[in-house]
Amino acid sequence: QQGIPMLPRDFTEEQSMFRAAYRRFLAAEIVPHMERWREQRIVDREAFLKAGAEGYLMVWPDEKYGGMGDNDFRFEQVILEETAYARVGDWYNSLHSRLVGPYLTRFGNEEQCMRFLPRCVKGECILAIAMTEPDAGSDLAGMRTHAEEHGDHWLLNGAKTYISNGINADLVIVAAKTDPQNNPHHMTLFLVERGMAGFERGRNLVKMGQKAQDTAELFFNNVKVPKANVLGMPGEGFKYLMKGLAEERLIGACGALSSAQLSYDLAAAYAHERKAFGKTLAGFQNTQFKLAELRTELDVAQCFIDQCVRAINAGALTAVDAAKAKLIASELQIKSADLGVQLHGGAGYMDEYPISRQFTDARIATIYAGSSEVMKIIISRDCLSEKYEPFNTRNF
Repeated sequence: QQGIPMLPRDFTEEQSMFRAAYRRFLAAEIVPHMERWREQRIVDREAFLKAGAEGYLMVWPDEKYGGMGDNDFRFEQVILEETAYARVGDWYNSLHSRLVGPYLTRFGNEEQCMRFLPRCVKGECILAIAMTEPDAGSDLAGMRTHAEEHGDHWLLNGAKTYISNGINADLVIVAAKTDPQNNPHHMTLFLVERGMAGFERGRNLVKMGQKAQDTAELFFNNVKVPKANVLGMPGEGFKYLMKGLAEERLIGACGALSSAQLSYDLAAAYAHERKAFGKTLAGFQNTQFKLAELRTELDVAQCFIDQCVRAINAGALTAVDAAKAKLIASELQIKSADLGVQLHGGAGYMDEYPISRQFTDARIATIYAGSSEVMKIIISRDCLSEKYEPFNTRNF
């Protein structure tokens, strides 16, 4: 039967060429080193430098900062998808380039942008953001890190943990309370640079998955942060963090779904190879039903996430839709990897098979950038509110 013709995904010819070139870059410069980086639990800084030299690290900054000046999110979507599909997601290049980097242009001043962005684009200055603390994850109001104003500087004290790029980072955006006694949401963002007195790094934490990604503890002991390193307005940090969360969750969704697509492909391919009771796994109805269900969920999720990308390009992505995208993609990343391991049988438990690492790497997906439970809270507040609009009354 003739089905409904599927439209091609909404990428320009330039972006398709960018995808092919970036895929070749990953195969030549990143993939061959991943095993060593996973063993040493940190990516060599040279990876950032090589990506920066080829224009793959930061696409969106203006040309005066060294970028292409194209803020079309589809370029980052290409990078996220290809990075995940090449099984090098623990490089975490998009954390540097699209999650943390835009904080400088959104909330910083021109002096700060000129001081840091050109080096960030080149990969010379690696970025991180420090929000999470031992007793404060999704609940930022529970943050204990604080800063006090002293003349021409602020004095920063506290500790952060689970900070991605924590060892490699040259510039860390640190969230701290600046009126903890009166207002738990009165926060300020500080640009803390490598080498500042009192800024120390703790352990490079050993993780279940994402082995090559350096995840560290950070300590701030009377760090003198000059006022020139305050990002935006003092006290507005909580609002700034909230403004960046929708894009952060879409970033997570794009990478998670591409990883889920890879796990499906690995599972389907192995189902045609592995034999049991005289026939391949693909010949059993249970396998067919499981893969059919997953294939449908992946295709539907891809359509929704592509629509969210169109929305963010139009400046119309809502926090609720970003939460939906992150929820469905992260859950599918785990589901797809889990099914892949199950179909691989004992081989799926062996690290020499790609599906094994797909499984362990996937487990963080429903936790970072807001757990699945937090996403459900955000969505439920909308769909159960008095302002909820019934489906048949919406303006499409």
